[in-house]
Amino acid sequence: MPKSLKLGKINVSNTKLWIVVGVSVAGILILNERRRRKGRRRRQSAEKEDFGAFIERLELLPSPQPPPPAARHPLAGLTFAVKDIFDVKEYVTGFGSPDWKRTHEPANRTAVAVACLLKHGATCVGKTVMDELSFGFTGENMHYGCPANPEVPSQVPGGSSSGSAVAVAAGLVDFALGTDTVGCVRTPASLCGILGFRPSHGSVSSVGVLANSQSLDTVGWFARDPSILHRVGHVLLQATPIVHRRARRFIFSDDCFQLSKVPKQKTSYVVSKTIENLSGYQSAKHMNIGHFIASNVPTLKVFREASTNMQQGIATLKALSNVMLLLQRCEFKTNHEEWVRTVKPSFGPDISANVLAAVNTTNENIKSFYKVRTEMRAAINSLLKDDGILVIPTVPDAPLKLDSKKSISSEFQDRLLVLLSIVSMSGCCQVTIPLGKHDGCPISVSFIASHGADKFLLDTVLDMYSSLQEQVSIASNLVTLPDTEGDMDASELLKEKGNAAFKGRQWNKAVNFYTEAIKLNGTNATYYCNRAAAYLELGCLQQAEADCNQAILLDKKNVKAYLRRGTAREMLLCYKEAAQDFKHALVLEPQNKAALLAEKRLKKLAG
Repeated sequence: MPKSLKLGKINVSNTKLWIVVGVSVAGILILNERRRRKGRRRRQSAEKEDFGAFIERLELLPSPQPPPPAARHPLAGLTFAVKDIFDVKEYVTGFGSPDWKRTHEPANRTAVAVACLLKHGATCVGKTVMDELSFGFTGENMHYGCPANPEVPSQVPGGSSSGSAVAVAAGLVDFALGTDTVGCVRTPASLCGILGFRPSHGSVSSVGVLANSQSLDTVGWFARDPSILHRVGHVLLQATPIVHRRARRFIFSDDCFQLSKVPKQKTSYVVSKTIENLSGYQSAKHMNIGHFIASNVPTLKVFREASTNMQQGIATLKALSNVMLLLQRCEFKTNHEEWVRTVKPSFGPDISANVLAAVNTTNENIKSFYKVRTEMRAAINSLLKDDGILVIPTVPDAPLKLDSKKSISSEFQDRLLVLLSIVSMSGCCQVTIPLGKHDGCPISVSFIASHGADKFLLDTVLDMYSSLQEQVSIASNLVTLPDTEGDMDASELLKEKGNAAFKGRQWNKAVNFYTEAIKLNGTNATYYCNRAAAYLELGCLQQAEADCNQAILLDKKNVKAYLRRGTAREMLLCYKEAAQDFKHALVLEPQNKAALLAEKRLKKLAG
């Protein structure tokens, strides 16, 4: 045997050598495991630092600043992020879905809106998390996680532009781009306590932006500072910097505020006091926007449910929101049905239900949907003209706890869609304005202006913002004084006068008489219950519910109070609570026809 081979054999059989090799391998494995754990900790730390807002970090530098005496770029020094729906050259636009990203090529050009911001001095630092395919209200994404709401970590941030809203709210960027179809900018702006702008439909280029529903899609943006919101708007809208000051007419939609659970003291009252203190602002007016739309959008009549206990105005707004969803589904189907059926992508449960409903829809009524949209724009433009601003709540209340196993309730979704449909279906512009907090959650109002009045609306926000925030501080310290008790006989006389006015269909007069009776004797459940009936006739649903609450507190066997509270709650689209009231009425009066009919009706609505 050759010596070299013999030596090799001796080395291989050496026990000490094997020990050395084993220790070395173990050391390498331990080192790799430490590196893996360190990398995981680093990733988790990065997610914590950016609140989970980003899908992808990148850097797109702005155009060079021209030498003096040229003016400085209007967005110089500002950073921004974009929703994962905007094309960026040489990057794959993911649409919030790994399956979409896997089946598509990198973009060959950057979206027009993004390029415009770069041209005017801003720096893009990343792409943000969104609901898959821009379907969803919560901001949760099964694949990329849910960005953490910086204002209320226990609450969802809202969607579908969740990452962009969170990046702004957390101070990671100065502003961010999102898209708004049926509330995808307005909802997260409200839930994260920041400013959000949905421009007039078609006023900002959507070239290089993936479509969900092109008749409803808009490019919107978020900011913490009203001056940045204003500057970004002027760039994207290509607006003239010249200021044309005009008088402003504010109109409060009282029926929309009925759908909000936030006390008006913290919302509409704050705006009213601000208007009173600013020069050049006309005294605010109030209206029922649902009744206005019912009278001015005739095509909607065919979409109203025949058997409903809802007031005409609320029923009309509910029909409007249904048409909005049907239009979205029709256009999404046209855009993406082939991809969905071919790829069979994986979606979260809520998104999967929305996509399935869209691809299985029919387009037979689509011409009617477009007609509603056309009539809505004409109606809102005729109401607001070039100086009017409609004031509504942005969202009804906080929708969902983070990581909750429950899905968003149908009641919350119905009320939310009613509020969002006014602008989505009219194509007008809307801004979400934060007004502090209630019960620890951010609250807001929205200002709506006519189609094309975007600059006017941005100027208004800039003009009012500091005064609004002053009133927010004042309102947070206000306390409502309780009513006092008084003479019994006089209160009974006032109640009878109220009853007579009610029979004569003089609802406001009846409310006044019942109110005076309550001031004299606040312990009589009938007074509250009767006033609730008058409030129902006037469409003052929250006031009716509050009176019934008081009546039931004073008399737990007051059947009429349960029936009237159930009616008010049904009209406010709170079906579950309404059903409980009618059920309670049936416990007290098992053969009550009104309660039996209501119970059947609500089962159908819930189904």
